[in-house]
Amino acid sequence: MTPAALIFDVDGTLSETEDCHRRAFNETFAAFGLDWHWDRARYRRLLDVTGGKERIAHFIATHDPPGGAAIAELHAAKTARYVELIAAGAAALRPGVRRLIAEARTAGVPVAIATTTSLLNVEALVRTTLGPDSLDWFAAIGAGDMVAHKKPAPDVYQLVLDRLGLPGGACVAIEDSENGLASARAAGLATVVTPSVYTDDQRFDGALAVVSDLGEPGRPFRPIAGAATAPGVVTLEVLAGWCAGGGILGASPP
Repeated sequence: MTPAALIFDVDGTLSETEDCHRRAFNETFAAFGLDWHWDRARYRRLLDVTGGKERIAHFIATHDPPGGAAIAELHAAKTARYVELIAAGAAALRPGVRRLIAEARTAGVPVAIATTTSLLNVEALVRTTLGPDSLDWFAAIGAGDMVAHKKPAPDVYQLVLDRLGLPGGACVAIEDSENGLASARAAGLATVVTPSVYTDDQRFDGALAVVSDLGEPGRPFRPIAGAATAPGVVTLEVLAGWCAGGGILGASPP
């Protein structure tokens, strides 16, 4: 059966945005006169903490860096810088994202977003990569600043499901991280994982399928684990087949 809705994560899933976030953090730190710098290795570890404000707080608590500033002020400035970078074209959609969204819209399947990032970041990325009117394509958008608990808690997925009026078991999530997978699975969604450059070393037990990306005609995805056993293109029909097969990674045998 065709999924009743597709729910996409944003950072690392719609687009490889994490280095844009990292750049925005570092440029904001410099603008505030802070001698802080998050290189790629450190940022990979920091991504285990979901949420920008939470990430800054964790860094301060665990590294005791010199200098200081109000976390909310730092994060607001970082968000503004990130939005500027995205508007200037610093990030592109990952393979297959635009195609699958277009297919779902044509088929009348609602498309939604469930993310830990802030609504301002979502709006900037969607408008820049999909077009100025593309926010209207999404039947529901749940962002990290709308819920009490961020991923891996299921709050943002449950918010989106409530707005869609659909049960989790009828929908499919597209994610890129362990935290995102745990969040979606806790809300009852079958989940396809497309690991990003910052999450390609993580484990994805519980995923329906793990693939390099969503694939494009002439540029198929590379199957990594789960229901995807051959190169291809993720379509609504493929998702329906995977869901029907019920192949969940790490599930106990019957």
